[in-house]
Amino acid sequence: MAFLEKHIYLASRSARRRDILKQMGVSFEMLLLREGAGREADFDETVFPGEHPAKYSSRVARMKAEAGWARLEQRRLLRYPVLAADTAVAIGDEILGKPMDREDAVAMLKRLSGTTHYVHSAVAVKYDGRLDEALSTTEVRMRELEDDEIRRYVASGEPFDKAGAYGIQGRASIFIEQISGSYSGVVGLPIYETARLLASFGLRTA
Repeated sequence: MAFLEKHIYLASRSARRRDILKQMGVSFEMLLLREGAGREADFDETVFPGEHPAKYSSRVARMKAEAGWARLEQRRLLRYPVLAADTAVAIGDEILGKPMDREDAVAMLKRLSGTTHYVHSAVAVKYDGRLDEALSTTEVRMRELEDDEIRRYVASGEPFDKAGAYGIQGRASIFIEQISGSYSGVVGLPIYETARLLASFGLRTA
């Protein structure tokens, strides 16, 4: 298949993913899904017992892409590929989600302080009967953080919509000692994997 336009639907509310697609030169429209718990949600982000964080991220990205395609068909929109993504921050096999409140954010950052953790970022594309996904895993080392700088960072409000309670592209960049892997994957959308995946659907970004 080949598309005359580099155009997709983005099934995500993330401003960071929008910025990365713009950086890549990909034209897109937002396709908003219902998130959260309950029957009204378009997908269920519950972690299965014993599920590895990388497998969780891949599974959720695929679910989001499927839900986005279902929404496209329901609304009878023009048929372009639907891209979705999921990012999981993990210490070992434990996933650190978005903090529920201030104290939860503080607790997460204290756990990440002075440790190496992993960021698993999956991207999935759905078009007609085809659904493919790719995964990026990045090793991130965070320096030792003082209690007062953790609390100042949390007070900035930046951690509250971010897995693991930090944004590497924001103020938390000063906390990161080393990364091995994809910086854009830690931000929320791995550029290399996304470009390769889109190209396999006929949308070349270069």
